[in-house]
Amino acid sequence: MAVEEFQSIIKRCQILEEQDFKEEDFGLFQLAGQRCIEEGHIDQLLEIIQNEKNKVIIKNMGWNLIGPVVRCLLCKDKEDAKRKVCFLIFDLLVKLCNPKELLLGLLELIEEPSGKQISQSILLLLQPLQTVIQKLHNKAYSIGLALSTLWNQLSLLPVPYSKEQIQMDDYGLCQCCKALIEFTKPFVEEVIDNKENSLENEKLKDELLKFCFKSLKCPLLTAQFLEQSEEGGNDPFRYFASEIIGFLSAIGHPFPKMIFNHGRKKRTWNYLEFEEEEDKQLADSMASLAYLVFVQGIRIDQLPMVLSPLYLLQFNMGHIEVFLQRTEESVISKGLELLENSLLRIEDSSLLYQYLEIKSFLTVPQRKKSLAMLQLYINKLDSQGKYTLFRCLLNTSNHSGVEAFIIQNIKNQIDMSLKRTHNNKWFTGPQLVSLLDLVLFLPEGAETDLLQNSDRIMASLNLLRYLVIKDNENDNQTGLWTELGNIENNFLKPLHIGLNMSKAHYEAEIKNSQEAQKSKDLCSITVGGEEIPNMPPEMQLKVLHSALFTFDLIESVLARVEELIEIKTKSTSEENIGIK
Repeated sequence: MAVEEFQSIIKRCQILEEQDFKEEDFGLFQLAGQRCIEEGHIDQLLEIIQNEKNKVIIKNMGWNLIGPVVRCLLCKDKEDAKRKVCFLIFDLLVKLCNPKELLLGLLELIEEPSGKQISQSILLLLQPLQTVIQKLHNKAYSIGLALSTLWNQLSLLPVPYSKEQIQMDDYGLCQCCKALIEFTKPFVEEVIDNKENSLENEKLKDELLKFCFKSLKCPLLTAQFLEQSEEGGNDPFRYFASEIIGFLSAIGHPFPKMIFNHGRKKRTWNYLEFEEEEDKQLADSMASLAYLVFVQGIRIDQLPMVLSPLYLLQFNMGHIEVFLQRTEESVISKGLELLENSLLRIEDSSLLYQYLEIKSFLTVPQRKKSLAMLQLYINKLDSQGKYTLFRCLLNTSNHSGVEAFIIQNIKNQIDMSLKRTHNNKWFTGPQLVSLLDLVLFLPEGAETDLLQNSDRIMASLNLLRYLVIKDNENDNQTGLWTELGNIENNFLKPLHIGLNMSKAHYEAEIKNSQEAQKSKDLCSITVGGEEIPNMPPEMQLKVLHSALFTFDLIESVLARVEELIEIKTKSTSEENIGIK
């Protein structure tokens, strides 16, 4: 029935001129053709399409069959013989149909699927899509539309992270990336071969440039790369990245020019101007490009060798900051890798303090998750740079562990300064006193949460103990003894009061917990400023005793510091009396 109906429509249309085809004819043609496929009359459908008499009809209406044919090809339940015939029909439709209508039909089919079917659809339709675009005159617009549609679909696929996930390629993203390169190559070659620099050619360049930028952001911003070993040669993302960077050079935008352009308020290439929102996305793409070149070493041979390590660090800091502003762990780790790569090129203590005037030099360490990387960064700064960075981080960190880490670094710098013949003015005398004001104090006085700030407090006490031991009151190289009164009022006395209050609070909590244990009730406790509800009493007791142990430890170090201060001041007084 379906075949007869389809043949009837064909016969009626054979006597009409091309311009006389009606919308009703298109609809009936599509429905009848779809029924032929669904009912298995694929051989008869092929014969009708192959008939030379139907050439004009197929040219104008055949694109309506693309959807049913493609769905047939994507259906794994179809017999191999029928799928083979469907492939013949598909090839004929691509060859015979109106390319403009066919382009829109293929793009609609690419947009339809979700999940794992996205890659299946793309892999099936890329080559036919390429063939259709080659037939069109307005290539720049068509290529731009096609690449945008393809990228939108690919961006929906999860990016594999581990070596196993990349090899499995469960959602087909890796296969699609490789196929997309092959799809794009002929159009890049067309730009290279066209020496006229016509408006159409410039528009084509811009569409390809947009595609490259989008690809650098997704999937390459989050993609993980295999180790550069034998397996690295089969890394699909490394191949994709290398080809994309190669495309940039081929269309007149070599990556050194692109990458060093980062930071301009407005970026314009030929006829392509990026608006504010696109400009933000472009920052991600440029950061991704910097990572690919400097960390992964992709096409790094194109980079001028005359660039100094300090210059490379300076411009990379903007890219690093882009990475560290993201929330994805894989992206943050790339920022840290790029920072490490840039810092390792520089000699210790050679990074001048003036570089900290650049905003990103101050903001990057604050967002860092790796203290090891922060240490590397500190090591590269000169003394004034270290001093400035320490002040900045103590003022803005709000993280006890990071602050303790900085205080330990301050201690190390003071130690090196005291051992030198000529003192370092940044870590002795008035400059150090100003820094100690940020270290030897409690943020909220006696009300400070000592448990939450225990790392910082212990580091501060250890620094104070070191200063008392190393610096004599008569020498006073660090300025400690001049400021001792302020230190006692702002740090030592409030700490005593805070310890007494905290210990009393936790001892009361222990008593409550012990009573709850007898009654077998669950209750909540407050530890480090946070309420921990419904904890079994035996677990509560462990937590509370741990807190008390921390307070005892702080109290022990505090007592030792005060004992040393008393010994030193008494000794100095006796010496002064002896001199008199």
